Amino acid sequence: MPLAPEYLHLVFPNTEFHALLYGRNSRDPKKRGRSVEAQLTDGRGLCSAREWPIIDEFADTGISATRHARRERDDFEALLDAIENGPVIPGVTRIVVAYEASRYYRDLEAYVRLRNACYHAGVLLCYNNTVYDLSKREDRKATAQDAIAAEDEGEGIRDRNVRTARQTAEKGEPWGKIPFGFKRKYDPDTGELLGQFEHEEQGPLVVQALMHIDGGGSLNALLNRFKANPKAKRPDGGEWSDNTLKYMLLNRSYLGERLHHGSSVKATWEPLRGLETPEGRALFRRVTKILTDPSRGQQFDSRAKHWLSHIALCGLCGDDYVLKWDPIGPAPKRGGYRCTGKRDISIMEALLDAYVEQAIIKWLGRKEQARAALIPDQTKLAAEVAEAQELLDVYQGELAEARRLAATRNEKGRPLLSLASLSTTELDLIPKIEELEQRLQKATGVPLLVQKLLGAADPETTWNGAPDKPGEPGTPGLSLDQKREAVRQLVTVRVYGGKGRPPISKRVTLSFIGTPGFRDPQSRVRGSVQALPKGAPGLGRV
Repeated sequence: MPLAPEYLHLVFPNTEFHALLYGRNSRDPKKRGRSVEAQLTDGRGLCSAREWPIIDEFADTGISATRHARRERDDFEALLDAIENGPVIPGVTRIVVAYEASRYYRDLEAYVRLRNACYHAGVLLCYNNTVYDLSKREDRKATAQDAIAAEDEGEGIRDRNVRTARQTAEKGEPWGKIPFGFKRKYDPDTGELLGQFEHEEQGPLVVQALMHIDGGGSLNALLNRFKANPKAKRPDGGEWSDNTLKYMLLNRSYLGERLHHGSSVKATWEPLRGLETPEGRALFRRVTKILTDPSRGQQFDSRAKHWLSHIALCGLCGDDYVLKWDPIGPAPKRGGYRCTGKRDISIMEALLDAYVEQAIIKWLGRKEQARAALIPDQTKLAAEVAEAQELLDVYQGELAEARRLAATRNEKGRPLLSLASLSTTELDLIPKIEELEQRLQKATGVPLLVQKLLGAADPETTWNGAPDKPGEPGTPGLSLDQKREAVRQLVTVRVYGGKGRPPISKRVTLSFIGTPGFRDPQSRVRGSVQALPKGAPGLGRV
């Protein structure tokens, strides 16, 4: 039968007990439960009072023990391994100590695994200040009843959490982890949530990150920037990665929206400053389109150190072959670009970079021509964006309200909006929403970086920056990532060979957007220009 620890020596005379401590919690944002450290502290106190040496400790923090858990309990698995494969010492009996049964398990399968491990290894089980010998029928029955109660309690907790999550989603209230860029305020007495608000330091970082991606910056460069910035520390203390950063940039909570199972409702918190306007929402949509583009995962030059590497094309082999930086010559300063195909075309890096840069700046200086190529109808752009965004917000609000009514029941258990009415509403609104989203994408298809270059009074200063002057700070130029994206958006560069040493204007063709030969960077169309036939002009190498 179960024993109190102080009587254990009467049942096991002349025996020394060695303890294994285990602690676990899931999450406790209001600090009302017992932390893992508090559980282990209780266990240490019990072992000290009973003079049980502690041979190991195991702790699973922030992990559920129910069958619905999304993460494995690594330390629980390690505990089972220690029980099954631990040393057998004459005169020593091991005992596993935890705060209560639910720390071990809220799942009968986990209970059975722990019971079998203890039974076969002759290890005692202790929780709630009670010791169980699982070789005894009565103790197996008692622990099984506790396991059933713990599992039922876990299922009840999950049901309440699911219900609460649904209700908070319908109200647009925050739930789950705090998104980067926000902070939450709680009542100091009750621990109840008072609201979610923009974080003074992190909120602007989110908007800057969106502008970085929209301006042609790479995810890798943004990741390095966040890792190096102490203000960009994640609320959960974790490390930034490509996946967590991308997830952050796609989070619609920054628009003041609450998502639940694919449905969106207006949230109780305000959008981040800079994203509350039609232009801000358009910025978010452009970044979402960039990050969800399937072809983006095929890019291999996000860490490129040379401007036109993997961007300039081989005019001799055709558009299926790019030019890659190569250490041409005996010294790094003589590096250049070489065809990745037959390696029969090469050109010095400094020469090609200077020629293409000069041509782009000159093209941007012809503002009317450049705008006409990028945005055919300038006069209607601002009005179209504002009108489309306003209508889109109205339609999305109507659809969200209809879905909320269909999910809400009156006192008789009937939905406030029938499923037939909801279906009719969706058939009416969803095509309109999709059409407006397409209009917005079309109207705002020009990246922010290119818009900035077009609007600059001096494109060359915007491109390369300007040094400090007395009493006046300098202007930073574009980063390498931004310059690479600008080339993709504005011009297709093809390099040819030539007998002798022809001028670079005879070796390089530049096809700007809106002219024949330009390759759309969004579609990533390959092979738009075929390889030159053998013997055609331009063959050879310089």
